[in-house]
Amino acid sequence: MDNLTPDQRKKNMQHIRSDNTKIETILRKALWDKGYRYRKNYKELPGKQDIVLTKYKIAIFCDGEFFHGKDWEALKSRLEKGNNSEYWLAKISRNRERDDEINKKLLFMGWTVIRFWGKDIKKNTDECVRVIEETIFDLKIRNDESEYMKEE
Repeated sequence: MDNLTPDQRKKNMQHIRSDNTKIETILRKALWDKGYRYRKNYKELPGKQDIVLTKYKIAIFCDGEFFHGKDWEALKSRLEKGNNSEYWLAKISRNRERDDEINKKLLFMGWTVIRFWGKDIKKNTDECVRVIEETIFDLKIRNDESEYMKEE
């Protein structure tokens, strides 16, 4: 049961940020410290990616567990028992669908998509950076191989 009044809940929800969140800031700082330069909230691509490495065509999303439906089946059953369940089920389902649509659009455009959960960024920032670095390395190898094939 919600222990806030509708006005209190509205005020609370209005203060949830969509960009420059704590998890984005943590990951951006870690990338910057490693020498990676990026764009944030890049408008040239579909969706609202949080970090874009244009040089490597990598779009990075920092997703909050609740709003993007981590462990969806468990979350779904909890939401079904709560207040305003129809609203939340529809909202989070649509967010998940939109995430898939954006991933497909970006992949079709030749971009690599990486999504991290907020708790993973907070607890394992180095591991998240390592995933990004491995992706960059793989892209460089693929690019070198395609250049080699063109020469032959």
